[in-house]
Amino acid sequence: MTAALIIPALNEEQALGRVLEELPAETFAAVIVVDNGSTDGTADVAAAAGATVVAEPQRGYGAACLAGIAALPPEIDVIVFMDADGSDVPGEADLLIEPVAGDRADLVIGSRELGNAAIGALSPHQRLGNRFAVFLVSVFFGHAYSDIGPFRAIRRLSLDRLEMRDTNFGWTMEMQIKAIQRGLRIAEIPVTYRKRTAGQSKISGNLWGSIAAGGKILWTVAKYAVGRS
Repeated sequence: MTAALIIPALNEEQALGRVLEELPAETFAAVIVVDNGSTDGTADVAAAAGATVVAEPQRGYGAACLAGIAALPPEIDVIVFMDADGSDVPGEADLLIEPVAGDRADLVIGSRELGNAAIGALSPHQRLGNRFAVFLVSVFFGHAYSDIGPFRAIRRLSLDRLEMRDTNFGWTMEMQIKAIQRGLRIAEIPVTYRKRTAGQSKISGNLWGSIAAGGKILWTVAKYAVGRS
């Protein structure tokens, strides 16, 4: 099974190089870094490491992911999404791909709650918001997720069925809700979660970013709970 990695990146010049250096050899046929309007050298770092750089000036996590998907080579069967800040362990990507490659799952979430999150890697308000969001999903959609972390793998044909639309912080939740609605086989794998290696989080390191992200996630749950798609 042929895999590709998509890394949305906004001003991650300091962290991105290490992330790309840690990627497991031979795992990915394509590595796409989506420069989401960076004002630093993020794109240069990605290009120097041999990644394909896609420019998406429209700010937003979902917009960056959609741009990366549009740039995928046709032969790709499974797509991994991972952040650029070094908090995920690139070597664990194979753990997420394996259930898809083995035809046991269509979507695999890397769960920080089930895995090993370093002290301070997840802020208290992140943990609280995450747990509240997955609780609401269990109530309204009948599936008990443990996390909505961004480190995940999905079969390409399954992703096509989801018809993803969100352009910002609701992206991960939209994917997980639609996966339930479309009957995808869902798995969660424990993953390691580290403190970001450099720079500042656009969400946890910023009060307004946290509020905006949390609000959009809850709005996304409500939107699909009342039947809008």
